[in-house]
Amino acid sequence: MKRLTFKQGPVLAALVVLTTPMLHAQDAPVNTGMYMGISAGESRANIDNARITQGLLGAGFTTDSLTEDRRGMGYKAFIGMPINPTWAVEAGYFDLGHFDFVANTVPSGSLTGRARIKGLNLDVVATLPITERWSLLGRVGAAYAQTQDTFSGTGAVTVLDPSPRKRETNYKYGVGTQYAFTPALTLRLEAERYRVNDAVGNRGDVDMVSVGLVYRFGGSQPSVKTVYTPYVAPTPAPMVAQAPAPQPPAAQPVIVVVPAPVAAPVAAPAPKPWVKVKLQADSLFGFDQDRLQTDGKQALDKLLLELKEVNVEAIQVIGHTDRLGTPAYNDKLSMRRAEAVQNYLIQVGGVPANKVSAKGVGSSQPDTSPDECKGQKAGQALITCLRVDRRVEVEVTGAKQAR
Repeated sequence: MKRLTFKQGPVLAALVVLTTPMLHAQDAPVNTGMYMGISAGESRANIDNARITQGLLGAGFTTDSLTEDRRGMGYKAFIGMPINPTWAVEAGYFDLGHFDFVANTVPSGSLTGRARIKGLNLDVVATLPITERWSLLGRVGAAYAQTQDTFSGTGAVTVLDPSPRKRETNYKYGVGTQYAFTPALTLRLEAERYRVNDAVGNRGDVDMVSVGLVYRFGGSQPSVKTVYTPYVAPTPAPMVAQAPAPQPPAAQPVIVVVPAPVAAPVAAPAPKPWVKVKLQADSLFGFDQDRLQTDGKQALDKLLLELKEVNVEAIQVIGHTDRLGTPAYNDKLSMRRAEAVQNYLIQVGGVPANKVSAKGVGSSQPDTSPDECKGQKAGQALITCLRVDRRVEVEVTGAKQAR
């Protein structure tokens, strides 16, 4: 007769696009350390008025009026362990707040109900980087929730079981966005849905929109500057002409020997001027990504500015990865990164498409030596050590324009 239930309502999704200007002087460092956080916000449940009214009618009461408070204040605390820069596992405690109703009846009386929901959760969280600092995230997991109902009656209404409880595991899911102020501190906004079961056998959903802070432990990957390695043509070795050998005195008649004219030395043609630019992939792309970042575009803009003084004959872009991941995956990633740089040179820099080629070589040509960067697990130390292997090389063939 006395039931408080929650019906499935719309997911409260509130994703805010954070348009903070990017810092052009540094890269957003990668930090894959363990983290913890706390969030708070508004929760909402739908109270099934029709069920309450029907239950009272079945007990011989007519509902005169019914007021409800279906909004609550919820919070959660959590810790997270990254699997890699994209995936993480989070465990936490949540309290979705409480929700109330008061039904006034005829014969004279009232029924008051309250439900409070709290519990533990375990989620898998996926992160999708949009810029160096801003990313979207999604989660799915399980919530072990305790629903504690409290009922009381006045006047003619009598409550037989005033404090029923229910513990049950159900699914939960959510979406959100986050912005990293620093490698250690992140602001997070989320909308989540918890499937719950109240203490009188009714299933429903509770939605919560929350804002919180995440603090990440551990070191971050240091900022990597773009490295240019220009090729300098060697200076040709000087050519020295040999003097003719002296002639011994000749018998009479005197014969004067005139040495053959010595040809003027011909300088060997100097190699064509060209430049090889080595760009650290961590300054061009996010970890395991193939979309150019702000600092990467600025590095390519600098290269394009220098190429204005060169009659470009050909440009070859070569993408490299580190050894983490499968060879097939690394080959494709290095090719996508090379093509991203190729497309930027063509579309933004105006370099003719027939002069720019791209290829990916995966992890087959590392800059690190075999005795460096030991280990196989993609931890922070190994990712940092292998950063020089993640690179894009741009080889430009051409001649400097005459001034």
